Amino acid sequence: MNEKPTSSDAAQHISAASEERFIASAEEFASESSKATVFAANVIQTLLVTCVVLWVLDVPRQLLNISFYTEQLLAVTLGLTLALAFIAETKRQPSAIDLGGLTAAGAIVIYLIYRYVARGDISWPVVGALAVTLAWTFTASRAAYARWFDWLCAIVALLLAGYITVRYEALTYELAMLPVEGVVGSAILTFLVLDASRRISGWGFVAIILAIAGYVYVSPFLGGDFQTRWVSPERMVAYVGLDVNGMIGNILQVAVLIVIPYTILGQVLARTGGADFFSDLAMSAMWRFRGGAAKIAVVGSALFGMISGSAVSNVLAVGQVTIPAMIKSGFTRRRAAAFEAVGSTGGQLMPPVMGAAAFIMAEFLQVSYGTVCIAAAIPALLYYSCLFIHVDLEAAKQGIGGVDDEEMPSLTSVLTSGWHFLVPIFFLVIALIYPEVLLLTPEKAAVAATGILIVFALIFGYRGKRVSLRQIAVAVIESGRVSLDIILIGAAAGIMVGIMSISGLAFGMTMQLLTLSGENVFLLLLLIAVLAFVLGIGLPTVSVYILTATLLAPALIKLGVTPMAAHMFVMYNGMLSMITPPVAFAAYAAANIARTDGWTTGWVACAVGWSTFILPFLFVLTPSLLMDGPSYLIVWNLVRILFALFVGTAGIVGFALAPLSFPMRVVYCVVALPIALPPESFTGGHTINFIGIAAGIVLLVIDHLRRRRKAAAAAPA
Repeated sequence: MNEKPTSSDAAQHISAASEERFIASAEEFASESSKATVFAANVIQTLLVTCVVLWVLDVPRQLLNISFYTEQLLAVTLGLTLALAFIAETKRQPSAIDLGGLTAAGAIVIYLIYRYVARGDISWPVVGALAVTLAWTFTASRAAYARWFDWLCAIVALLLAGYITVRYEALTYELAMLPVEGVVGSAILTFLVLDASRRISGWGFVAIILAIAGYVYVSPFLGGDFQTRWVSPERMVAYVGLDVNGMIGNILQVAVLIVIPYTILGQVLARTGGADFFSDLAMSAMWRFRGGAAKIAVVGSALFGMISGSAVSNVLAVGQVTIPAMIKSGFTRRRAAAFEAVGSTGGQLMPPVMGAAAFIMAEFLQVSYGTVCIAAAIPALLYYSCLFIHVDLEAAKQGIGGVDDEEMPSLTSVLTSGWHFLVPIFFLVIALIYPEVLLLTPEKAAVAATGILIVFALIFGYRGKRVSLRQIAVAVIESGRVSLDIILIGAAAGIMVGIMSISGLAFGMTMQLLTLSGENVFLLLLLIAVLAFVLGIGLPTVSVYILTATLLAPALIKLGVTPMAAHMFVMYNGMLSMITPPVAFAAYAAANIARTDGWTTGWVACAVGWSTFILPFLFVLTPSLLMDGPSYLIVWNLVRILFALFVGTAGIVGFALAPLSFPMRVVYCVVALPIALPPESFTGGHTINFIGIAAGIVLLVIDHLRRRRKAAAAAPA
């Protein structure tokens, strides 16, 4: 029972529970792959990272006086990413039928039927394409041929990307004429992107894209708001493949030009001892207090989440230490795993880096990334405060004290050894929040922060250890493989956005939601929360956010909700998939480390992270929680919601200042509601807030007096 879980154990458990991709380290990848695979992957990763960094630093124009279209860079990076995905992702089970080929063959059959009905002819080149896809279907996944097809896909992806890059300007002019090479090339590239996304992230997102594409060809025959315009398959394929509103568009641009630089920063920080520093910082600050092991998990997850932005990565990095420590200190295995899962999930909300969805949000809203960070600050503070209160009250209820370990590092020694890790973080915060001061874009700020980190790490090291240039180079190069899923999701999302743009489906969806909700804001919020939760089952947060931001957020904005609040609302609700069964990415990862049941851990995590279910409604109906309003109102609402979270958490845990009976737990939960009630949404809302606050204070006074009487009765004469 005391055997320490390994990374491969976690990978198997996560993949069995969800579609979240586990990324093996460079050493594990090298040990599990052939030399040719490792060599090719390293070359492609190096080219990918080099292209992005040189572009971010504007080297082609500044040093070589050469200018390119951004779409040409995106085509190059997409080709490299596809090649890397097909070459590096070797862990697929042999099968008699390749599902990607089968899907493509089905699409071609439907197109042949459509063409015959519409034009009365049969395109023999398309019939030839059908024969090729059928051959692919029955051979591409067989053990004897799988790797050959992987290499073939990689080569075709590189050739297509090279062709688009060289002829991009001419293709854009010819696109309206639907040139054969443009349509065929777009069709093949679209297939490769969807198939690579299926391999990396599973069927969830790809199935939704295919369903939307199918709906577009059914909806012209429907009536009212459900009807969309007719688009020929040839024009659809050419549009999603080559237009700036399709695959090679804004979402892919964010994934390539912003996410990769921040991934490099996170990788270098982890390799140079930054992850250990944040873990030590949390330990040194929290180990003495009651429930110290769990508080270390909360603070450590928040600190590590600031620069990782990934729930599962956070669990595997921090949970390996904190979950066994929590179990040892007296927390049950399920509760220890739930604490870590909820704490790690919050990393997607924690400025300055947050998750990849935050960068895409800035692009959707056409605001600076610093604006998104500022808006996310109070919700993140409330999220972690509620978790911290839950841990503290649970520890008090169970009588769990601090960590019993005199060898814990002191806060002074940790800061003395690792102060230099804070310098690039502070630099990044200033650069993001005050872009007019340093005049740096978010991607340049990430590259500059990485440069500062590398210099300091080479000079100072950590715990007496210095990293080598080779270790730093490995960290930088590995960023290519770590970024695979985000880039592919960005390309696949471009396909989805392109389909919705050219067909008018996005506008139709907005009108349908407004009709279903009767244009009532609260009913629309409930409807969108349910839809976001359903869409989140089986999908990573980035995919959920792109879907909900495209399909659901415009309806909220139409009813007067601010764009920032609308997008934050859908992102928070989409993030619930990380802790909510049946998927519960983070919960299953933490449960694997704790050697307990993931399903039950997920439900415990829902109770622990209960604030995640109500916070989105609060900051939509109370804009000051997103830093939108006067300072006094921001402070007042922050304090008020913190008090509501304390009262509500006391009711859920069953402990405030002393243990609570079941009726009193219900009273505490009920009293928390009027305290948290958004005052702007109801007549007399402020009066209800003050009544709730007064009732909460009375409950705590009664609890305090009851505790004193009990202590006096138990004291010896």
